[in-house]
Amino acid sequence: MPPLTITTIQTKLEWENKAANLQMLGKKIDDLEEKTEIIILPEMFSTGFSMRAPELAETMEGETVQWMKEVATRNKVILTGSIIIKEKDRYYNRLIWMLPNGQFGTYDKRHLFAYAEEDKYYTAGNKRLIASVKGWKINLQVCYDLRFPVWARNQSVDTDNPAEQHPGDSPAAAFNAGANQEYDIVVYVANWPERRNHAWKTLLCARAIENQCYVIGVNRVGRDGNNIGYSGNTLVIDPLGEVLYHMADEEDVFTITLQKEHLEEVRTKFPFWKDSDHFTLH
Repeated sequence: MPPLTITTIQTKLEWENKAANLQMLGKKIDDLEEKTEIIILPEMFSTGFSMRAPELAETMEGETVQWMKEVATRNKVILTGSIIIKEKDRYYNRLIWMLPNGQFGTYDKRHLFAYAEEDKYYTAGNKRLIASVKGWKINLQVCYDLRFPVWARNQSVDTDNPAEQHPGDSPAAAFNAGANQEYDIVVYVANWPERRNHAWKTLLCARAIENQCYVIGVNRVGRDGNNIGYSGNTLVIDPLGEVLYHMADEEDVFTITLQKEHLEEVRTKFPFWKDSDHFTLH
């Protein structure tokens, strides 16, 4: 399986100022010198984590989705991050997975942050989005979702096939079943406050270890309009929980190439997925 190159953008955001944020992010993306295939932006990258949904929401035909199409097409990349969307009189914290050809997928944040009253203004989603790129499967999630491991749990897509679940499987058979895991990478886009950064870093590592996958957590820095500080701590973590990249406090644009061979080696050598509990999400 070919490698996959991903760029993370950890940045300050201008509070509720779409024009300024889109201009700033567009410049960062256009100025990239390294070739990349996927660019990941923070949660609510055009506004900051605002509860003023009625004033700030857009439709799927709005300026930010159009901006994403133009940027993805111009730079020949996949672009992702979440924005505030209005649909049928409801508001969503919606992640957009924008392809360079203008096609896109969406994921509505499942777990709304009641501590900040997000649940009073937004509607929770109920479906995961697992995208596919060059044979890689990528589970896309948003911020507070990180605290709920069941929603991210990686399972075999062939759980009803005894031949792929038998304890006596050879390493080759074990690899084949491991390759049928639901996803290979889980991405969290976030506005995760500095005061809880220990939980952020710990849980990202836990998701990588328990799901035997790469984990990418992209957070913002700076302060928002509610005077909440963000320390970033954007992380890329391998399937063993080893940190491949970590940046705190500063703005940073980072590009990394992930190797499928390493993922396959981990799942083959340590086939822990075979002993996991199988369940259905509702």
